[in-house]
Amino acid sequence: MFAVVRIRGTVDVHRKIKETLELLRLHRRYHCVLVPDTPSYRGMLQVVKDYVAYGEVDPETVAMLLKYRGRLVGNKKLTDEYLRQVTNYQSIEEFAKALAEGKASLKDLPELKPVFRLHPPRGGLKNIKWHYPKGALGYHGTEIKKLIYKMR
Repeated sequence: MFAVVRIRGTVDVHRKIKETLELLRLHRRYHCVLVPDTPSYRGMLQVVKDYVAYGEVDPETVAMLLKYRGRLVGNKKLTDEYLRQVTNYQSIEEFAKALAEGKASLKDLPELKPVFRLHPPRGGLKNIKWHYPKGALGYHGTEIKKLIYKMR
């Protein structure tokens, strides 16, 4: 599973890139989505690599995103009680582990918003015009969790 974080805006952006960002539900800067590792999503990430940061996430990072930034309809926080009512999972950590392994989907939680709204990174970004490791854009691998932790 990949975490994709939008870093740059869309002023003077080619139409294909703008449409791909919309398909990924990345409408604003510092929005994050979780997408499965499939060839179609890899192609979409290749199109928008100059505007997003992405990489593989572990269950701990997914749990942190769900716990701190997961919102339900009505801007309510995602809680363990809601998770127990809707699914067979007992905690956010258990659901995050299943989600990272591909056994569960975000669609299992019907009222969960698919986008995580993050803060601008504490300490700032390196550069929003260069790719990782010199800048903040492109493929980060497992190091994406450092960026996400700076933005929670």
